[in-house]
Amino acid sequence: MKTSVKWVKDAMFLAESGSGHCVVMDGPEDHGGRNMGVRPMEMLLMGLGGCSSFDVMSILKKSRQNVVDCVAELEAERADAVPSVFTKIHMHFTVKGYNLKDAQVKRAVALSAEKYCSASLMLEKGGVDITHDYEVIELSEQA
Repeated sequence: MKTSVKWVKDAMFLAESGSGHCVVMDGPEDHGGRNMGVRPMEMLLMGLGGCSSFDVMSILKKSRQNVVDCVAELEAERADAVPSVFTKIHMHFTVKGYNLKDAQVKRAVALSAEKYCSASLMLEKGGVDITHDYEVIELSEQA
């Protein structure tokens, strides 16, 4: 896996993934940026959410759960001192669908956290306290 990060101007950078996708990162105005893109630490948090969500949905599909929506909301705390690393991250999954089994959603979230999510496991090894919870919203009528 490769990526490149090119400085554009001031505190703005353009990151390009090995698969050819680009993302703009920029700092806040008080750090010389123009607030034109996500912050690098926000991108790290988004990557964690994406990695875990990918696992959860893959596991739920394999267990034949009829999911129509899955949203992961992440909230992180950072150290006050530099380096301002993440110290705690909480992930909350909201899974909507038809005839969903709570036990299957619980299992999917746990498997992602404990076995499959590379980002989560890597951050935990670095000392970040990561917690998870979930809610299942059962939809009553299939459209």
